[in-house]
Amino acid sequence: MNSESGPTPTERFINGILPENPVFRQLLGLCPVLAVTASLASALTMSAAVLFVLLCANVCISLIRHLLRPHVRIVVFTLIIAGFVTLVDLLMGAFFYPMSKLLGPYLPLIIVNCIIICRCEVCASRQTPLHAAADAIGQGLGFTLALGALGAVREVLGAGSLLGHRVLPAAWPEQVVMILPPGAFFAFGLLLAALNALRSARTARRLNPSPTESLAWKPSEASC
Repeated sequence: MNSESGPTPTERFINGILPENPVFRQLLGLCPVLAVTASLASALTMSAAVLFVLLCANVCISLIRHLLRPHVRIVVFTLIIAGFVTLVDLLMGAFFYPMSKLLGPYLPLIIVNCIIICRCEVCASRQTPLHAAADAIGQGLGFTLALGALGAVREVLGAGSLLGHRVLPAAWPEQVVMILPPGAFFAFGLLLAALNALRSARTARRLNPSPTESLAWKPSEASC
């Protein structure tokens, strides 16, 4: 519980963006991913809220990690997360009311977002505040990348616009289904399949280099 071993802050940060992306690799927090990505603006707003809560919760839990007890740690995690989510919800309602209304119940539901609870358990409760902050920022950016990609694809295909600005010709047939709930599953499945195909191709290329790559590599190996 109090072990300081594990990845370095830099490794925590880098892993959270792509290698351990919370959405495309760990498949965590899919409820807001599918629910609030009908537009890029709502996707980025939710991402910013999650990143803020994750960063604050991770650092706070890391600071008190030596005081945590196994049988109450999840309760402590939830209470700390709930405090920061309440702060975000109140600020959104006061200064960004239209967006707060658009996000609806999904903003308060950040309290039970499994990404945040997972990072509190895996990193914040075991490593220093620096590790916890780096992990939160990396995971938050990875979450933002995933939601931004989904929001952009759905808004462009469904409404022909991006952040409210028209980007496709008026003749382009709008695929309204993409901004409806089924469109979230279509877009997520397509992006996930594309990323898996790219990863498989890279793995195959690394394990079975082309003849050109092999010839280019052998002389350098001999020279060593």
